[in-house]
Amino acid sequence: MTIFDDLEAEQRRLDGILAHLDDRQWAAPSQADGWSIADVVLHLAQSEEAVVVSATAAGRPGADRPGPEPAGAYVADIASRPPGLNVDDFAAEAVRAERATTEPVLTRWRRARSAALAALRGADPRQPLRWVEAPLKPATLATTRLAEHWAHGLDITATLGVDFPDTERLRHVAWLAHRTLPYAFVLAGQQAGDLSCVLTAPNGSDLWSFGPPGAPSVITGPAGAFCRVAAQRLAPEQSGLQTAGPDADTALHLVRTYAA
Repeated sequence: MTIFDDLEAEQRRLDGILAHLDDRQWAAPSQADGWSIADVVLHLAQSEEAVVVSATAAGRPGADRPGPEPAGAYVADIASRPPGLNVDDFAAEAVRAERATTEPVLTRWRRARSAALAALRGADPRQPLRWVEAPLKPATLATTRLAEHWAHGLDITATLGVDFPDTERLRHVAWLAHRTLPYAFVLAGQQAGDLSCVLTAPNGSDLWSFGPPGAPSVITGPAGAFCRVAAQRLAPEQSGLQTAGPDADTALHLVRTYAA
């Protein structure tokens, strides 16, 4: 299984839940602050459209700007958002601009995710694509998309009371969170030494290790808890994760699934 296969599987799981919602459920508040379930799916559709724009731009020889944007008010090139507007504010503004659209958000998301997945599969694996704070290679961008769909899947299913069990696909989310820890420390104006994570997989027996063996700082515990902390869906103090070494506790409070 490739990251692209796992991204598709995560999206199909969410699709299977969304396909059965009624109008009342679509309008229900999600766990994403200020957003209904429909708003969350609109955001996912918009960001998948941005993937298509980025991949299309990369595919044009000499192109450093995306081509025509998808229909709607959303500025699909996330990397070219107005100066001073952070990613969260940009996303919120995009949802506000288009939440009154007459097109069903499920239809739009399905079309966008299909196009985005095809674009990522077909992209040059060595060529970084424009994204948020920094260019990402297609496989890494697919990893961020899996992480976002999983996190928003939590937001949606918590409201609906639907089971959303952890899967082996969380290995990608954990990898992304560990990989971006240096960036998290830089944003916080801090320096960190080597740090590793030794996490128990969802099957309860396998261990996933990230980082150099023998690192002076270590985070241990369930992979699901680590991923939820990184996705800001669980407070570190409530996670049950254990830290050891000079930087581990700070890392647990800084870790994010950054799209960079």
